[in-house]
Amino acid sequence: MTKSKIKFLEIPKWGGFLRGQWEINFAGHLSQEEKDKIYLDNFLWHLCSWVKVDCYKEQDAIEMFKKQEKNKCTIFYQFTDEAYLVENAANLTVRDLPYDENHMYYGDIYVMDWRGKWTFIMTHESHCGPYFIKND
Repeated sequence: MTKSKIKFLEIPKWGGFLRGQWEINFAGHLSQEEKDKIYLDNFLWHLCSWVKVDCYKEQDAIEMFKKQEKNKCTIFYQFTDEAYLVENAANLTVRDLPYDENHMYYGDIYVMDWRGKWTFIMTHESHCGPYFIKND
């Protein structure tokens, strides 16, 4: 993590739970068959790359994340159960995220609003993402 003033509270073993909450909040409109067709169980961000949800992409996604009102949010990964809670996320930026594009476990990162109102995603694939989804 960067030397930002953002305080990340580790919430060990929450990754699986948060991935499940993310799927409910952002992919809940899909049937299990539709989820299987896009391999959602492999990567949650397939929801965006397979165009199964309206989302912002690339620089537009970063701008939306930047502009988004951020209070309390969670940060988690695709392949590990490590997770973080940020209780005062107002100043959270992309640079603050504990993300490593060259690492299998830390190359797919999800930031989710505590209430499931929005999510920001960075992937290990240079041609996929970042993505930003806002629930209305």
